[in-house]
Amino acid sequence: MSIPATPIRRRAAVATAIAVAVAAGSTLALAGTASAQSAGSSVTTATLTKGLYQSSYSERNNVLWVTAAVGRPPVTESHLLKVDPKTLKIKADLTPPVTDTATSAVEAVYGVAVDDEHNTVWTTNTRNNTVSVYNQRTGEHLASLPDVNHAREIVVDEKHDTVWASAFGDGTLVAFDTKTLKEKERVTVEGAGPTGLTVNEKTGTLYAADLNNDRLIELARGSETPRLIPAGDGPISVSLSKNGKTAYTADQSSGTLSVVDLKSGTVTRSVATGAGALSVATDERSGDVLVVNRTAANVTRVDVKEGVVEETIATGINPNHVEITDGTAYVVDKSGATATEDTITRIRLAR
Repeated sequence: MSIPATPIRRRAAVATAIAVAVAAGSTLALAGTASAQSAGSSVTTATLTKGLYQSSYSERNNVLWVTAAVGRPPVTESHLLKVDPKTLKIKADLTPPVTDTATSAVEAVYGVAVDDEHNTVWTTNTRNNTVSVYNQRTGEHLASLPDVNHAREIVVDEKHDTVWASAFGDGTLVAFDTKTLKEKERVTVEGAGPTGLTVNEKTGTLYAADLNNDRLIELARGSETPRLIPAGDGPISVSLSKNGKTAYTADQSSGTLSVVDLKSGTVTRSVATGAGALSVATDERSGDVLVVNRTAANVTRVDVKEGVVEETIATGINPNHVEITDGTAYVVDKSGATATEDTITRIRLAR
């Protein structure tokens, strides 16, 4: 199903890269790992590999899956890493399958989400317009599923045996069955640029950040008619409050966090977080929200009830994604072309 387009705003690209100095007082914790304190939260940083993009935590296996891809097509270096969340050491390094023997190009992985019910991990393969499924236990590549135009993010709805992928290239949201690995739904919003995704685990309602149109796309389970909700300036990532009544967007253009009341469909608060806001996640334990600010090279912890910034924590250059589980946040860093390794920053959030 297609929804009519709305005008797309032109946005100025942010081109400034900010180097981050190592905080004074940092101490060595592990080989290649630094540990520090920031306003009560414990911060540990370790190097993994070059080209980190996103991470997803598996409660079933107590591992963190991290994607990495290097360079432009033909992409010949990509990794799906299985990382120990306690030591931040790599337990396994999976190489995606080769897609072109002439160039040695691989099906490079970018977005990632785990399905603990079926013990699988799903990836978006943006350059190949596909999504893939891997076995968490063996690392086996199970399937590559086509026709997801510029696949960006992926989210799993375990309760309803569904995984959703955002196709930024043509404004489409694509659903797959997590048991059969077959496509089961496809909804297109003409003119949209869906990026970040989240799902209400109780209802199965999907939310997509529409970067092109400063709004959220809300798609109720079983519906083919999305509801379009205003958001901030350049929303690129979205998360939900624990009760599912509020959405939070990281707004890339304005460097803000927007608080969206889903019942009324209005932005109720906007909080400045930092240049290049790129990824957002909710700490369900405290209700606070973390925003990764790529250009500012930090992560901001926001008390959304009060609308104030509680902490600003330095990360590596170009932080790309944040994942929170049980009061611990994981931030991966996507380096520039000259770096040999990227970092992962673990933040044990103060209560």
